[in-house]
Amino acid sequence: MPMNSINKCKVCVFDLGGTLMEYKNMPYSWVGYYEKAFQFVSDEFNLNLTKTDIEKSCEIMKSKNARVVYREIEYTPEDIFVEVTEHWNSKVDISEIINNFFKGIELKSIIYDDTVDCLKRLKDSGIKIAVLTDLPTAMPDELFKKDIADLLQHFDLYVSSQTCGFRKPNRYGLLQIAEHFNIDVNKLVFIGDEEKDINTAKNSGCVSVLINRGKTRDFGQGFTITSLRGLVEFYG
Repeated sequence: MPMNSINKCKVCVFDLGGTLMEYKNMPYSWVGYYEKAFQFVSDEFNLNLTKTDIEKSCEIMKSKNARVVYREIEYTPEDIFVEVTEHWNSKVDISEIINNFFKGIELKSIIYDDTVDCLKRLKDSGIKIAVLTDLPTAMPDELFKKDIADLLQHFDLYVSSQTCGFRKPNRYGLLQIAEHFNIDVNKLVFIGDEEKDINTAKNSGCVSVLINRGKTRDFGQGFTITSLRGLVEFYG
């Protein structure tokens, strides 16, 4: 694929987790942290959930995890937690349960060292910046945005699986972004760190860039970079 297939594109779309930031020491799937999080909620609100209660909730959450059970349609956090807590006999507001569930996981967000400089340099070159991210299972947008607050000012458009209603590799998010900027979808560049990111780009017909941060992987991407500085170099 010729280099000018990138530098002719004036909108760069980024994945977030593993591409621009990460949650420290967290794997792709958070299933192993569910029990801890539900126990935190139980303790916080004196719910006295039994081991059986928590195990049942963990299994329901697991069944909603798109990394465990494939799905492209997104569920709202409220719908998931209503089902997860149905057997609790709890009167605690669902929003409070959701907030404390993620508080119990003790997440720490880290912005990669090359992220802000890359975004600034691309914007200085006249490139529009958009984001397309799949939210962690049942995490509300407002909670996630708090963890990336330092990045939001650099985006011209933020699209998540919650705002568009679909998870990658469904192409709807990229189509929505292209419509927002009034361009053909094949004029987008999509940069991500996972196979589903590359497949999303392929499903949409846009240019795909895989960022390999310390890993060597081939998902049939159009281009490969090892840091975001490599992307800036395409634009001179």
